[in-house]
Amino acid sequence: MKNIRIRGGRPLDGTVHIQGSKNAALPMMAAAVLHRGTTVLRGCPKITDVFFMEKILEKMGAKTSWKGSSLYLDCSSLENTDIPDQYACRMRCSVILLGALLGRFGRGAIAPPGGCVIGDRPVDLHLDLLKTMGTHIEKEQGSLKAYTPSLRGSVFRFGKQSVGATEHGMIAAVLAEGTTCLENCAREPEISWLAEFLNNMGASVTGAGTKRIQIRGVKALHDSVFEVPPDRIVAGTYICAAAATRGKIRIENPPLTELSAFLGVYSKMGGQYDSVGGKLIADGSRAWGPVTRLETDVYPGFPTDLQSPVMAVLSLARGKSHIRENIFEDRFRVAEDLVRMGAHIRINGRDAYIDGAQRLRGCRVRAQELRGGAALILAGLAAEGETTVEGLGFVERGYEHIQEDICSLGGEVVVEGSLPVNSNEEDTVKR
Repeated sequence: MKNIRIRGGRPLDGTVHIQGSKNAALPMMAAAVLHRGTTVLRGCPKITDVFFMEKILEKMGAKTSWKGSSLYLDCSSLENTDIPDQYACRMRCSVILLGALLGRFGRGAIAPPGGCVIGDRPVDLHLDLLKTMGTHIEKEQGSLKAYTPSLRGSVFRFGKQSVGATEHGMIAAVLAEGTTCLENCAREPEISWLAEFLNNMGASVTGAGTKRIQIRGVKALHDSVFEVPPDRIVAGTYICAAAATRGKIRIENPPLTELSAFLGVYSKMGGQYDSVGGKLIADGSRAWGPVTRLETDVYPGFPTDLQSPVMAVLSLARGKSHIRENIFEDRFRVAEDLVRMGAHIRINGRDAYIDGAQRLRGCRVRAQELRGGAALILAGLAAEGETTVEGLGFVERGYEHIQEDICSLGGEVVVEGSLPVNSNEEDTVKR
């Protein structure tokens, strides 16, 4: 197991470059299966989830390689349509490979996908969508097996907005016969980036970023090169780190338009920011104000992935805060460890009530999922004394070089343990 040891109490100060987006890169990798050729993702983050997806593609017959931060995916010889269980069970997003396989081969099989334990995330929407497009799906020995003579365009309305299901529908429809219309779609930035990526390959996708997306099926795609956008959640996490330590940081490549809801909350806490010469300057020296009510919501609302880092900051606020989690019902797991560090947090169902503490104290805590693990690192940076966060493998699912980034900002952190970031570390949850 890898742990990270943190000596807190120092305001962060410096400049950081934001890695490529995890939530944008993974569906792009899945979509690469549609093309019988080569796809290049520039600025692809070297994180555990990307390595897991890369392993899945390799087991299915793809050839992959890295040149710096560019990931080359040659899917011309891909022929295995069974998604390997040992990786699928670790990654929820692996389910969208099913739509790509059906589009290219007319068949595919996958074990129930996994991921972080943050609440109930059924795949019913995904399967209902594929059935509407002409897919027969059956359960056999714990796996989902799907086949179709040919995917066909259809009209499908999502019962609720789902990022993964929207992406799945877009990918499945690219090579389908006719036109597909998806209604009540999620509007997260990663969906717009996926549409741009698909169109760069020769697809015909319109309406991404709205609730209605239309995909006109094409016969084939072509080789392409695409730049993965910066990760808005990583950017928000580092701004929270500046706020928690009362520091000041500069972000070289900020995804500003994607951070509007978060920056609104950051301002309510007293944080200040300015955009100068394409950089974002975030001054958290006075970010001690409470937030009377914060609700997570689908985009363009406040992102659930930044709820835990903000909770860590509000644990040090001068006053009472209230967070309501509307997306995942089990995303307050980090509260228990924050309380061990001295925070005053009371959980009641989907509501967290936080009475800001004067200070946090370092101790030994354990990450239970990706964003909660990042929040504990932030708390450690702000706490008095030394904090050890066990289970760094969770954090490495989404943060490429968090140790180096924090050190470059003046933080004191040391990683303990010998397992590499792309190992089969057992810290990754199986569900």
